[in-house]
Amino acid sequence: MSDTISTAQPRYAQIKEAIRRRISSGDWPEGFQIPSEHRLLEEFSVSRMTVHRALRDLTDEGLLTRVQGLGTFVAERPPSTDVVELRSIADEIAERGNVHACRVEQLLAVAADAGLARRFNLPVGARLFHSIVVHSESDVPVQLEERWVNPAVAPDYLDQDFTRQTPGEYLIRLESSPQVEHVIEAVSPTAEIARLLDIPVTEPCLRVTRRTWVGGRVVTVAMLVHPGSRYRLGARFQLPPP
Repeated sequence: MSDTISTAQPRYAQIKEAIRRRISSGDWPEGFQIPSEHRLLEEFSVSRMTVHRALRDLTDEGLLTRVQGLGTFVAERPPSTDVVELRSIADEIAERGNVHACRVEQLLAVAADAGLARRFNLPVGARLFHSIVVHSESDVPVQLEERWVNPAVAPDYLDQDFTRQTPGEYLIRLESSPQVEHVIEAVSPTAEIARLLDIPVTEPCLRVTRRTWVGGRVVTVAMLVHPGSRYRLGARFQLPPP
């Protein structure tokens, strides 16, 4: 793919603008692995240093993300609006007049695999915090929360007692004006999820995958799994005027 570029700009700036156009046009969508530096230097007939500077600048601007050992990808951009209100499950349960309890199944540090590295825009092997907790409503499990957290934002995450406050309640205190992305899917539970939620493996579940940004940095990725027979998800919003 070739682009018409202005000769009035420095070569690295021309390459940046060409890459920007490919991203904004949708030719290179979010998560797309861009060509290697070698391919780009051949395409634009420039030195490796020139290509490297263009990619470095676009990475610093948040348009690209470089995953060590994998390559360079078009960064996933935070959404401009939130489609579901961000609320504590403990508050929801209390509003129904029931008792919330949280059981911690796992709380430890892990190394980011390729998938998590891309979600967090971090190198493969970067340190993340990982928690698995089960939320119950009056002793009935209603949500399995599996969460990964950026230690740079929440360095004390592993020291928290999540039987006294939920992970979400703790993190929201650290997040100033967060941007939130939700992906909602119907799924079948794995055997382990069915065991933790005390449901048959044949029961349909609702999974909400939630990713939160602050200042362009990914704070946390959470997967919230709810038994279909024990949970409803709703939203109310104002449509903009015509």
